[in-house]
Amino acid sequence: MVENDFDTALHEREGIEQPAQVNPYLQKRKRRELSVDEYVDGILRGDRVILSRAITLTESLNPEHQKMAQDVIERCLPHSGKSLRIGITGVPGVGKSTFIEAFGSHITSVGKKLAVLAIDPSSERSKGSILGDKTRMEQLSTDPNAFIRPSPSGLTLGGVARKTRETAILCEAAGFDVIIIETVGVGQSETVVKSMVDFFLLLMLAGAGDELQGIKRGIMEMADGLVINKADGDNVHPAELAKTRYQSALHLFPKNENGWSVPVATCSAIEHTSIDKVWEMITDFEQHTRSNGFFEKNRNEQNVKIFYDWIDFTIKNNFFNNPDVAKKIEELLPKVLEGNITPYQAGNAVVDEEKGC
Repeated sequence: MVENDFDTALHEREGIEQPAQVNPYLQKRKRRELSVDEYVDGILRGDRVILSRAITLTESLNPEHQKMAQDVIERCLPHSGKSLRIGITGVPGVGKSTFIEAFGSHITSVGKKLAVLAIDPSSERSKGSILGDKTRMEQLSTDPNAFIRPSPSGLTLGGVARKTRETAILCEAAGFDVIIIETVGVGQSETVVKSMVDFFLLLMLAGAGDELQGIKRGIMEMADGLVINKADGDNVHPAELAKTRYQSALHLFPKNENGWSVPVATCSAIEHTSIDKVWEMITDFEQHTRSNGFFEKNRNEQNVKIFYDWIDFTIKNNFFNNPDVAKKIEELLPKVLEGNITPYQAGNAVVDEEKGC
């Protein structure tokens, strides 16, 4: 006979107290928010931690962060504009990251401070980016005179332009002499990057089929210099042959307004051969365009483009942040999905709603 509940399996005995799932000493502490003065002072001192935080601030979609970021950028603007900005693009598989690491190492070896702004494509589905350029540039990422910042492209080219320009301003204010902007790949982003750099370098491959058909003519016309990468091993002769073909093709293009004849070179990023020739090409271009006034003219034209881009961004931002517009979109979107109203009718109704606000 059971005398009490404690002698049966129905009684739940007190077990051993389990430790906490998360070590309280390892819990991440919330970082203290910096003021605009602290951001600016840190950037001008060349503090890379504060520079990185300032870049993150510019990439934030939080309206308060955006306002603070603009204050920081405006105060850094007088300290910017002294760097040489280089845009680098190329077909997939051309070895952009390997080339930039070798090229960047050469730039720092001649006493320059280098910032690499690598634009990573964002996923349409997850909205995320891999941001893996630091892992692909192991040597350069440990160079004390180099700073690598991968940034997500977002889902609009306008976002790429605005964020990258602002990041370049912050890096220039932090004292970097050369800024490399790596594009997401051959496509529309090239036009965007071309509009924010002083020299636009196009990397090419030899032996990948008909070289002259392998890339759009429009991108070749934008280039200030062509470099055939992977000119090593058995690929040396094909690279030289491709160089001759490109040189002949470039003669058919209209002459550049700045009087610069686009050169073609070969190099090997893996073997680090002729990398110095690429740097000479770019410094020759800078000297040529500074002497005839086109360097400054290009910068001024870029400022005009920034002016219009900023108006475009501000109008769109204000439009979609209008609560009445957001409510109207929420009201009409189901009707568009169900086919009860055309997208054009819905769009006009939303615009009319904004006009009436």
